[in-house]
Amino acid sequence: MASRQLDEFEQFAIEVILERRKGKRAALLRSVLWVLSGVFRKVVLLRLWLYKLRILSSKSPGCLVISIGNLTVGGTGKTPVVEKLARTLQDAGRRVAILSRGYKAKKPPLLRRLQRKWLGLEQRKTRVVHNGEKLLLDSRFAGDEPYMLARSLQNVVVLVDKDRVRAALEAVRWFRCDTMLLDDGMQYASLRRRVEICLIDCQAPFGNEYLLPRGTLREPPENLRRANYIFITKSDGGDNALLVERIRSYNATAGILECTHKALHLKNLYTGEELPLEWLQGKHVGCISGIARPESFEEKLSGLGAILNLTARFADHHRFSEKELGDFVSRCIRRDLDAIITTEKDSVRFPHKAPESDIPTLFLRVEIEILRGQEVWDDLVGRICSPPEILAPELLLA
Repeated sequence: MASRQLDEFEQFAIEVILERRKGKRAALLRSVLWVLSGVFRKVVLLRLWLYKLRILSSKSPGCLVISIGNLTVGGTGKTPVVEKLARTLQDAGRRVAILSRGYKAKKPPLLRRLQRKWLGLEQRKTRVVHNGEKLLLDSRFAGDEPYMLARSLQNVVVLVDKDRVRAALEAVRWFRCDTMLLDDGMQYASLRRRVEICLIDCQAPFGNEYLLPRGTLREPPENLRRANYIFITKSDGGDNALLVERIRSYNATAGILECTHKALHLKNLYTGEELPLEWLQGKHVGCISGIARPESFEEKLSGLGAILNLTARFADHHRFSEKELGDFVSRCIRRDLDAIITTEKDSVRFPHKAPESDIPTLFLRVEIEILRGQEVWDDLVGRICSPPEILAPELLLA
């Protein structure tokens, strides 16, 4: 019940922020949030200034750290980018670990947390989702994104810890990793990185242009100047010249590439059967998701030829209950639909038990495809995989 109320509040807040809610109350709330955004901006800039002056210090794990993050809250398609980079670096001979905070992962029992906090009987430990050989945790205790990465990559170490400095040190000590991918790391200044990659969703590059809590920006756009590489994601292949021009006004030197989320195939969540994308042509489907920008996924399905008769949207990272899924399946049965479609990220938060229905539950498997700037990608990978003595100077900066 509490989880549902929290999701409903989150959805309400998003509707207010994005101005989908009208009326005097919503307008008043937006005014309050705008004032708070000004305070948030000052706090963000102060924190970065303290790190710049080394009043607050960043720690190095003694190996190469690559941060992959964004300026906005969610929705940039970060997980497939992390997967592609991890696989590429692993294939090139690097020993890769992915460091995640495990957003919305299930917490340990209350008694254990009390022991850690007040009695000191047990120290908090880094969670090992994948040790490079075996998947060890499910999505409840790993978080959906770390679990999805661990399941897809198979041979990459995946660690979850809010203290990612500790996770990095343990990746070096336990698993002899030499390359850390700091997932969602642009605002995590405690861990010293040598490469900063920032993702920008071309469909909503800077959210609604306001900082939190009035908008979806975590930092002002001018902070793009910290990035070494900028990936424009979710491109449809169209002209992004105006966006590139704006990016260049903040950062004149970063390598820029444009990429899209290329659909590969459909996969049955409960049987593992794979279906070609052509199967979707003319099919009447129900779409259910709990992601930051569901409209992007729904548009992709329509573009692949599916006819969306029903859609159900939940808060980002929502863990679906058997009742919620059962209710949606019942609605799909009444409409005589051909399939239920969700995202791969959502699929790991579905109930383990398949619904009692002949309607298949499928997820769409996607990967990153570079549309423009392949040379930027090659330069990034080449610099990371170069021997230490010939690494580019900017990658050796403390």
